[in-house]
Amino acid sequence: MTTTRTQPLRRAALALALAAGAPAWAQVASLPGGPAVNQLNLHPPATAIAEQQQWLHWMMLIICLTIFVAVFGVMFYSILKHRKSVGHKAAHFHESLSVEVAWTVVPFVIVILMGAMATRTVVAQKDTSNADITVKATGYQWFWGYDYLKGEGEGIGFLSRLDPAHRAMSDAGAPAGDDYLLKVDNPLVVPVDRKVRVITTASDVIHAWMVPSFGVKQDAIPGFVRDTWFRASRTGDFYGQCAELCGKEHAYMPIHVKVVTADEYSAWVAAQRKAAQAGADAAPAIVAAR
Repeated sequence: MTTTRTQPLRRAALALALAAGAPAWAQVASLPGGPAVNQLNLHPPATAIAEQQQWLHWMMLIICLTIFVAVFGVMFYSILKHRKSVGHKAAHFHESLSVEVAWTVVPFVIVILMGAMATRTVVAQKDTSNADITVKATGYQWFWGYDYLKGEGEGIGFLSRLDPAHRAMSDAGAPAGDDYLLKVDNPLVVPVDRKVRVITTASDVIHAWMVPSFGVKQDAIPGFVRDTWFRASRTGDFYGQCAELCGKEHAYMPIHVKVVTADEYSAWVAAQRKAAQAGADAAPAIVAAR
């Protein structure tokens, strides 16, 4: 049994423990293009699809809240105003055609209207035609592989892994930085205001390629090819994560998309090709030396 005398000591010990751990999380700030401190809403949209999703989110919430208030308002009003203690007597009837029709037709109309509002966005999400750039994203345990299949940058390919320093921080239990467990060695680079088609697949288990600011989440399934797309409306760094539980290191599989201007993208493509050519030229010399 906890005595009155020991309670202040326990509170002081708890406060001291919290204060000692505060620097690990109190210094974290919002990450542009990623999670924000005390975030309650969806990520700030960076594509037209994400903007539509956010509008639908709030519209559906308003409709559902209106229905909730109306239904429970009528119910509690009836309970309060027609209770037996104020002299009301229960009505006796078997069925009412008007009530049956009303509670069938009204919900049907509401569902049709909600579906009509969402259909346009859902159809647009599936339209991957006429893409300027096509990238294949392959999920591995536990990192991503990117291959540029079509458009400017065709032929470029690389792996994208969690930055080793962040894995070391996780192992040590000492998180630091606003991009903790989101920093990668090779981000996916794409140009702004260009339609990017992302083909997803996996080599081992089911993964999912998700970037909330783009309104994109597509499963990557071994033996199957799925696709999605996005068109970033602004430059910057945008972050996501694998959204399917894919094994013990699922938390160490971040996604980093770097959106740059058209000129910066062309320069990046040229640098990647130059590096690849340099590697290809060096390979025969290494073989010959052996």
